[in-house]
Amino acid sequence: MSLDHLFANRTSRMSASEIRELLKLLDQPDIISFAGGIPDPAYFPRAAFADAMTVALSEQSAGVALQYSTSEGYTPLRDWIAAHMATLGVPCSRDNILITAGSQQALDYLGKLLIDKGDTALVGWPTYLGALGAFNAYEPRYDRLDPSDNRAPEQIALEAAEAGGRVKFAYLSPDFANPTGITLTQQERRTVLARADALDCAVIEDAAYQSLRYDGEALPSILAMEIEQTGDIEACRTIYLGSFSKTLAPGLRVGWVVAAKPVISQLVLTKQAADLQTATINQMAVAHVAEAVFDTHVETLRAVYGKRMHAMLDALSANMPTGVTWIEPEGGMFVWVTLPNGMDAKALLQDALAANVAFVPGGAFYADGSNANTLRLNFSMSSEAKIIEGIARLGAVICTAMGEVSPRA
Repeated sequence: MSLDHLFANRTSRMSASEIRELLKLLDQPDIISFAGGIPDPAYFPRAAFADAMTVALSEQSAGVALQYSTSEGYTPLRDWIAAHMATLGVPCSRDNILITAGSQQALDYLGKLLIDKGDTALVGWPTYLGALGAFNAYEPRYDRLDPSDNRAPEQIALEAAEAGGRVKFAYLSPDFANPTGITLTQQERRTVLARADALDCAVIEDAAYQSLRYDGEALPSILAMEIEQTGDIEACRTIYLGSFSKTLAPGLRVGWVVAAKPVISQLVLTKQAADLQTATINQMAVAHVAEAVFDTHVETLRAVYGKRMHAMLDALSANMPTGVTWIEPEGGMFVWVTLPNGMDAKALLQDALAANVAFVPGGAFYADGSNANTLRLNFSMSSEAKIIEGIARLGAVICTAMGEVSPRA
C-alpha cells in the first residue's frame, strides 16, 4: 500500500540534501572529504560540556533541565545572547530573542511565517542549500539577490507581482557565506538594506559563520547597521539568525533569532505549534559553556581553522591547472571553485571519489540548478596534511579531465 497520492502538492518541491546524501558515502577512512560543512569534533569543548551536564542534572537543577519550559527559551541563555549581541553592536533584550533547534529550524519557521505560494524570495546565486530546502516547501519563486543588480526596485517588485505574489524577504549570509565564502562590504550591506526598504520586505541575515574570521577586519552585521540608522531594534526589518553549531557543538541543536518583538511573538506561536520548545537541558548546557569558555574557545577555532584555510588556498595554487579559479575567503569553512565552462562537477565527483577525495558539486546551491561547473570545498574538518594531500589528488583528477599534463605551477 502507498499513501503517496495523499501527499500535499508542496512535497514535490522537497528533495534530499545532496550534501547529506553524499556524506553517507564517506565513512571509509581512506577518503579525504572536503564535502561536509561541519566543525572538527576534536575541538568540541568536551570538558566544559561534561561539567555543564553534571550541573544541569544535579539535584538542584534536574527538575528544570528535564521539564517542559517556555517556548521563548531558557532565560539565562537568552540573557547571555543579549549581552553577546550588544558586543556586536546590537542592543536588545531577551524579549527580542527566540531560541530555536539550530538556525535551520529558524529558516523553516521564517518560510512558514513569510511565504505565501508564489511570493518571491531574493537569494544569492548561489546560496545556502539548507535555506532553499527550508523555503521550498512553502512554494516561493526565487529571484537573485545581488548588490550590483542594476534593476530598479520597482522592476523587481513588478516581476514578483507578475509571478503571482510579492517580494517577502532577502536572505543572505553576509560573512563568509555558505557556499562561496564571500563577505559583503559595508557598502554592499547598505545596498541590501536600501533595496529592502524600497521593496518593503524583510532581510533574513544568516550569521552562522560571523565569529569565524581569520583575516581582515570585522564588519558590522546588517542588523547592527540598521539599528545605527533607525536607533531602535523595534524599527528594524532585519531578522538575525545566530547559531552555536559552528562554534560550540552542532549536535545539541541550539540557535537563536534576534528581531523586533512582534516578529519574535509570531515566531513563538510557530514554535509552540511545531515542537513547543527547544530541549531545556541542551539550552542549559550551552548557556553554561558559553558563559565559561565561548570567547577563548572561538579564539582557538580561529587559530586552527585559519591555518587550514591558508593550507587549502596554497594547495590550490600549487595543484590546479590554468582555467580553474577560486574565491579566497577571510573566514568561515569553505572555498568556492569554478571549473572551465563545459565541465560538470557532478561527473567529476565520480572520478574524484575513485581517487579517494570528495567535494560537493555546486549546482545544488543554485535555485535553478545552474552553474554545473562549480564546486564547494570544506577545510574545517581536515588537518593541514590531509588538505595538502587531498587537493593534490583533486588537482590530478581535474588535470586529467581537462587533458592537462600538470598544474599551473
